[in-house]
Amino acid sequence: MSRHQYLHFDVFTRRPLAGNQLAVFPHASDLDADVMQRVALEMAFPETTFILPPQDRDTDVKMRIFTPRRELPMAGHPTIGSTFALAREGVIGPDRDEIVFELGVGPTAVSLEWADDELTFAWMRQPLPEFGPVIEAPMAVGATLGLDPAQLRADLPAQVVSCGIPVLFVPLVTRSAVDAVQFSVAPIQAVFDQHGLEVLPVFVFSLESGHDDATVYSRMFAPAFGIPEDPATGGASGPLGAYLLRHGAVLAKAAHQMISLQGVAMGRPSRVHISIASEGGSITSVRVGGAAVLVAEGVLSL
Repeated sequence: MSRHQYLHFDVFTRRPLAGNQLAVFPHASDLDADVMQRVALEMAFPETTFILPPQDRDTDVKMRIFTPRRELPMAGHPTIGSTFALAREGVIGPDRDEIVFELGVGPTAVSLEWADDELTFAWMRQPLPEFGPVIEAPMAVGATLGLDPAQLRADLPAQVVSCGIPVLFVPLVTRSAVDAVQFSVAPIQAVFDQHGLEVLPVFVFSLESGHDDATVYSRMFAPAFGIPEDPATGGASGPLGAYLLRHGAVLAKAAHQMISLQGVAMGRPSRVHISIASEGGSITSVRVGGAAVLVAEGVLSL
């Protein structure tokens, strides 16, 4: 048997047992893709990452990201959490203000914020958004989610947006409507079929304010990825911010500093920071950031 060290982080939180769980294997050169996928299923976290030597000379490390069911070309909480793992392992230190990951979407820069020798925050730069189809029958989407039509916002579209992974965004009126969503693949399958789409992750959100500083209150479902519900989704939060700016739900100045409060309904509150820059009405930069905390360390015997 071979022994493989891993680190367990909770991401998009500063306290243990909140945020999104992540397993990071910082020395994974001797694992092939099939074993990585089986390990990710064994760990049963939303994602597991494997750190490898870079192949692209313009990057610092190569990272592969697996859900329990498939490999992803990019994702937010694995990138943020793996950055904190690399700081923990001493791969990066306070002399660095950036690390560049080699991901399936290409080189991906992460900006680093330090307090003395401790990494305190990381910002992931994401690809510019691609705005996909608008779902022409949003009420049908709402019905598949167990919602009354009055709970959907009529002034914002249900639309697919991607900064690396396509996601269907569904705007709701209230936070209680977000909490009330009941998601399963079978009812919504017909909606995707009608638009010639595979079953995508579905991200529901409300801009209703609460007793916190969050811009958005959200949930995300991706059972096709082996993730029934995700406590924090950085890969969806970048396109969420772009969607909000594109449709005038936030002003350009406010888009520089937004927070998505996700995972509350799961008992794992997560704070995903979003920063969208624009010029002349065009989006020029998409960043998602957050903190992470080490919860456990272990060794997997294979």
